[in-house]
Amino acid sequence: MARDKGFYDPGDLIAVLTTQPLPGCLDYLAPEGGVPAGAFVEVPLGPRRVLGVVWGAGEGGYDRSKVRTVARVLDAVPLRAEMQTFLARAADYTLTPLPAMLRLATRAPGLGDPPSMRKIYRLGDAEPPRMTDARTRVLAVLRDHGGLAFTLKELAEMAGTGTGVVKGLVAAGAVAEEDSPRDTPYPRLDPSRDGVTLTDDQAQGAAALRAAVASDRYGTTLLRGVTGSGKTEVYLEAVAECLSRGRQALVLLPEIALTAEFIARVQARFGAAPAEWHSGVTVTERRRCWRMVAEGGAHFVVGARSALFLPFRDLGLIVVDEEHDTSYKQEDGVLYNARDMAVLRASIAGAQVVLASATPSLESWANVEAGKYRLLRLSARYGAAELPDMRAVDMRTEDLPAGRWISPTLHRAVADRLAAGEQALLFLNRRGYAPVTLCRACGQQIGCDHCDARMVEHRFLKRLVCHQCGESRPVPTVCPHCGAEDRLAPVGPGVERLAEEAAAAFPDARIEVLSSDLYGSARALKARIEAIAAGEADLIIGTQLVAKGHNFPLLTLVGVIDSDLGLQGSDLRAAERTFALIRQVAGRAGRAERPGLALLQTYQPEHPVIRAILGGDEEAFWRAEAAERRAAGVPPYGRMAGIVLSGTDVAAVFDLGTELARRDGPLRRIGAQVFGPAPAPIARIRGRHRVRLLVKAEKAAPLQPALAQWVAQVRPRGDLRLAVDIDPQSFL
Repeated sequence: MARDKGFYDPGDLIAVLTTQPLPGCLDYLAPEGGVPAGAFVEVPLGPRRVLGVVWGAGEGGYDRSKVRTVARVLDAVPLRAEMQTFLARAADYTLTPLPAMLRLATRAPGLGDPPSMRKIYRLGDAEPPRMTDARTRVLAVLRDHGGLAFTLKELAEMAGTGTGVVKGLVAAGAVAEEDSPRDTPYPRLDPSRDGVTLTDDQAQGAAALRAAVASDRYGTTLLRGVTGSGKTEVYLEAVAECLSRGRQALVLLPEIALTAEFIARVQARFGAAPAEWHSGVTVTERRRCWRMVAEGGAHFVVGARSALFLPFRDLGLIVVDEEHDTSYKQEDGVLYNARDMAVLRASIAGAQVVLASATPSLESWANVEAGKYRLLRLSARYGAAELPDMRAVDMRTEDLPAGRWISPTLHRAVADRLAAGEQALLFLNRRGYAPVTLCRACGQQIGCDHCDARMVEHRFLKRLVCHQCGESRPVPTVCPHCGAEDRLAPVGPGVERLAEEAAAAFPDARIEVLSSDLYGSARALKARIEAIAAGEADLIIGTQLVAKGHNFPLLTLVGVIDSDLGLQGSDLRAAERTFALIRQVAGRAGRAERPGLALLQTYQPEHPVIRAILGGDEEAFWRAEAAERRAAGVPPYGRMAGIVLSGTDVAAVFDLGTELARRDGPLRRIGAQVFGPAPAPIARIRGRHRVRLLVKAEKAAPLQPALAQWVAQVRPRGDLRLAVDIDPQSFL
């Protein structure tokens, strides 16, 4: 429903879209004083008051005396018509109820609350009766900054003292304590500041991106550059052009731990930090960011995928960094791909999109081939850095004892690098200590009681953890199946077990394990990564977390423990993901002046993907992969949708799946095929049985309308749930 006019007078019939799980808009009467289109409101719904947005004119056609009035208009910038269009089109594409999309756009805590205040501190008028070194430092900070105000924590940290010293100066009148609104505009960034000196290659790319942003029209560019080629510095020039034109810019990052290094680059380039939107920032900062984005007080935002749903006033540029990364796909709740939604939002806003990656997704590669996206290449590393030498370690010829995973060849290479005062990285994409715990008496593996998944030992936590539902329990000493004591054994390596082996092999090395589950907060993880980059570790052991854009200047060796790990299975993207992951991990080596080496331990050195990684002929890999996908009629050369049915009664779940498969007329009319129902590869999660159906159609087929008509034929009852995943990335 489009809005019919810009303002509704008191008593006008208006349609309000709430964030509640209802079929659509509800009619209300505009309150006293009227209400603008797009306004955030509180409306009565039964005995409660709920959040909603004025979506347009009401439908009517019933007794108006029964229509209730809007309870309150919130003090927030109304939702723009452009944002309404984006939410509606995103809902249509993903087959998501519109209220669920609105929830994504209203994640600001305390949206309806009055402005909150905080204490700030500035220089007072009085002289303290007694001076100490700490008091002198506090007053010096305030004088040196020309009357600027600070929070209590900021002032104490800058003066290198405790907060009690500041409070004492307040009591003495030497420091003034004032109330200030928390939701203040962010410092302005200066796009005219000089950036780093660009190479000719980078300068050409930056000029092309600046021209695209200056057009004030939609367009998408794939910025493809080898690891360490300076893609960030190039697209920051596009950000500078966007800011100079008074428009807003958004950079999406796949991993929170990347934000610290990125923000440091932004500060160096523009003289101030951007706004942040991700799970690592405080509730107060999230509220401030949401409000300032809407009011125009935040010109540059860096965030996770959900930042796409912020209410930008004038969005001119979206950068999706590491656009190939699977974390851009939301796999629960509203199922969407942030890369695709970025393109959709930009097309509505008249903004530019930059998709940056050293190993782009096949979807983006195919869109370049089809002429939908423009391609910019950066073919050389920045400065003196060179691409690492890449070699395979044929594990079939290595003399490796049982229960060990670092080959003699890799061991020698690590020892050489450590002796030279350089850093080495051992990569294994398995969290925990061991992926399987086996009873040597009865042969049973310890599984989760609520999922069809094995429990993973995390020795650091002294617990077994299910990576599907999060269930955990202490590591048992007695087999829960046969009762045998002390017969449980870990099978296979995780990063914790690899760290144990590395500590024995390199006893003098400072070893750091980088895995998301070993840190209590995103801030702690960011701090540790900064310390490693500064040289506070000799040997890094990590999961895929380390592949995502980190820069470790002293790192010259990368050892991939199990290069074959992702090559098996039925996932149509297995080869693409393995290629991208190993190329990205290998790219961490030799990013400064020292040359890098990547060693890939593999039992299949002749595998086409391993050969492509070692050979460096990325174009040949993409063309071969594209030919296979095209022949099979699968994305990006066909359409797919996954249907996941779940419930506590497995028979009822299968009955629903069978009924859907039998009533496939709407899909057959567009030439689509239905496969299933079949148990999902992980057939039970959190006690709910899971059944999948897969729909496959030609590229041009009108898939979403047919899917909507198809699933509307059944109504899941009781605790049965039906989820539609357009363009699925995971088949679990």
